[in-house]
Amino acid sequence: MKSQLPLTPAVEEGPYYKAGSPERDNIVEAGNPGTWLVLEGRVTDQEGNPLPHAWFDFWQADGNGRYDNEGFNLRGHQYADGEGRYRLETIRPHEYLTRAAHIHVKVRGKEGSPVFTTQLYFPGEARNERDPLFEAGTLMNIAEMADGQHARFDFVIET
Repeated sequence: MKSQLPLTPAVEEGPYYKAGSPERDNIVEAGNPGTWLVLEGRVTDQEGNPLPHAWFDFWQADGNGRYDNEGFNLRGHQYADGEGRYRLETIRPHEYLTRAAHIHVKVRGKEGSPVFTTQLYFPGEARNERDPLFEAGTLMNIAEMADGQHARFDFVIET
């Protein structure tokens, strides 16, 4: 029997989710200051099988810690490729109020499956310790690149 991978920890949606985001892999609209960030990874089931065409919906604060609640700046959804891989181009969000910098995401393995919600965090942030929603199991791996940062996070979800 194949061993089961641990599920990615869920973190609450928060108050800023907005349904109906556009389908796109670059969620940065013109005029957004901040450090360029590319987030990549995979989504699998607990047996490690990729979930092709899984749905991802991302949203986040801007470089000043504000959410666009009027439009869809820094919001977008996309589908994984045939191997369960995704790639998001964005900017690094800023902390705000009691919250550490984070990226919200919803993932659904296939049509009709339950939607999984979590928040991805940046390692080494002083505010992580004080953030009431911080989840160490959703820390991204970050590498500094010449043009910004590269982040990696692999999801394991129920299907």
